[in-house]
Amino acid sequence: MRQIVLDTETTGLEPEQDHRIIEIGCVEMVDRRLTGNNFHVYLQPDRVIDAGAVEVHGITNEFLEDKPRFPDIVEDFLAYITGAELVIHNAPFDVGFMDHELTRMRADMPVITEICSVLDTLVLARRKHPGKRNNLDALCDRYAVDNSRRDKHGALLDAEILAEVYLAMTGGQTSLSLGGEVTTGTRESVRRKIDATLSLPVIEAGEQELAAHADYLKHIADSNDKCIWNSGET
Repeated sequence: MRQIVLDTETTGLEPEQDHRIIEIGCVEMVDRRLTGNNFHVYLQPDRVIDAGAVEVHGITNEFLEDKPRFPDIVEDFLAYITGAELVIHNAPFDVGFMDHELTRMRADMPVITEICSVLDTLVLARRKHPGKRNNLDALCDRYAVDNSRRDKHGALLDAEILAEVYLAMTGGQTSLSLGGEVTTGTRESVRRKIDATLSLPVIEAGEQELAAHADYLKHIADSNDKCIWNSGET
């Protein structure tokens, strides 16, 4: 399964007012593994960026003066995302802006949902954590994802952070390898093939490792109704 974690930055909040995309950041995952095959571009919007938007992302018109325009990169961008599942936090915002850019070029251009499926992590987070704050910073706190670099919003940085949050929120990686053996699994369970004849050393955890483990279990307990590792059932 190929997934693209995607984020955009824009000149303002409303594509209906012809606000434009000024940054696209994408992180590729295949079978829930980060590949490093990312897509990142800044764009010249040919309009003034709202002052409030500059406060959020720090991108100025002066910085974008020599950047390409959306039609200059659209072929590469569509080739990159076509057929993938897009993973987006508050997807209607980003999808609405991408559709605006496409139809602004030509009325017969495809919209995003015609070439990709879309998973909205904000909807997913609200289902898992009803009544709680579910913006990206809150999810980073809940799932112990480091967002210390995020003093301003940035499309690629936010996509990288969202990829970590998404994997944590949906059960971590589901394709593991142990001792050269391929393993398979689902979000609920992982089945490992291990050679029973292997003699493996047992290394006891130290005090710092035990403390870190206890802290991680607390994060799990804070973000779920029940943490079975703290319940005495295992």
